[in-house]
Amino acid sequence: MTFKAFYTISALMILSINFGCSSSKKGTSTSNTELSSTQTTTEAQAEELAEDRFLATLLKTQPVLFDSILINRKKLNVQIMYTQIDRDKEGNPILKTHQFNQKNAPYFYPASTVKFPIALLALQKLKELNIPGLTKNSTMITDAGYSGQVATFNDPNTADGLPTIAQYIKQIFLVSDNDAFNRLYEMLGQEYINTQLHKKGYSKAQILHRLSVFLTEQENRTSNPIRFFDTNKNLLYSIPLQVNRKHYDNRNDFLGTGYYSNGKLENGPMNFSKKNRLPLDELHHIMQSLIFPETVKSSERFVITEDDRQFVLNYMSRYPSESGYPYYDPAVYTDAYTKMILFGTEKGKIPPAIRSFSKSGTAYGQLTETAYIIDTEKNIEFLVTATINCNSDGIYNDDKYDYEAVGFPFMKNLGKLLYHYEVSRTRKHPADLSAVKFSYDK
Repeated sequence: MTFKAFYTISALMILSINFGCSSSKKGTSTSNTELSSTQTTTEAQAEELAEDRFLATLLKTQPVLFDSILINRKKLNVQIMYTQIDRDKEGNPILKTHQFNQKNAPYFYPASTVKFPIALLALQKLKELNIPGLTKNSTMITDAGYSGQVATFNDPNTADGLPTIAQYIKQIFLVSDNDAFNRLYEMLGQEYINTQLHKKGYSKAQILHRLSVFLTEQENRTSNPIRFFDTNKNLLYSIPLQVNRKHYDNRNDFLGTGYYSNGKLENGPMNFSKKNRLPLDELHHIMQSLIFPETVKSSERFVITEDDRQFVLNYMSRYPSESGYPYYDPAVYTDAYTKMILFGTEKGKIPPAIRSFSKSGTAYGQLTETAYIIDTEKNIEFLVTATINCNSDGIYNDDKYDYEAVGFPFMKNLGKLLYHYEVSRTRKHPADLSAVKFSYDK
């Protein structure tokens, strides 16, 4: 079903729902779970229920699409965070966040969504170094200095064949390239990544390993030597082999009822305690900090230049077909290739007025995405982050996941539900989206 053919939510249906939203201050973000000191425990519990009820009630307006999701919310580990965005007369954002199934939310594997903060940290690291001539477009050579490491001296995805931080970030957002993530993980080092995330308040985040390569814990703690060169092949900066000797909170993250290891089925839950972790609320907040930095504490922001911020936003919202280097076959890399929320697995062109600034992840039967979605014709905007477990048999590493039957339809339907609700929602001041309109020239 195409976007235009999708159902239209009845205005009467939406208006009949009592969401109990409270107002917020200018340029700030609030949640219904934030309580004043005068509220009693009973009031706090009621407000928490109301917060969950907002999305639950909205989902119930489309029972054919969401009844099974609501009934099986625990088994599917469905988690949603949705932020309404209003504007004051000066255009400052007023944010109101709602959440679903977030209380004591269990672990989920974040997959490629971990690439999002790593891209931001790579740009932050460059700004911190402040070395003349060293930019995101400088040649970045990755050497090998420890077991399991792979050297990278060229990149066929660039016009001149030379790898750069900028190109790696482009590939992360265009097609969620794993090698690009691994190179930035190695450039930053495991210790810097986790120290910085924790300093910014993302205390539960643990980025502990590269993607799509199977290395020991020590190999993942050890990062490659890196060298940067200018266009004349002069050395600008070098990073020696780095080893993270810090240890993080012990975890007890087990999933499923069995898993395959070396071709053999092992009975019992699979241990994810040493795998990457990025909780939904932290992922959602990272997106908010990028889109609306003025709504979060300065200590929670990624310290990047405005030029770099615009660069990230451009490529977060760009389609693979809008890439110059490399070329991505649109028959394979469709507009919706990394944009599950609102579009699922649609093969056609996305309406030009709609853009999704997003990062998705798919692995171990888990689908996750965080997105800032705009429609420049209807002047609507909203933030949404969601995850769903598509492993109905509870067996991991068997390549039998319910992405097509459960995951992709859920993400598409959720996005469209929120989109149509936003279209129907009254705003006192229309949004000026000119700041997030980009030229996508190759």
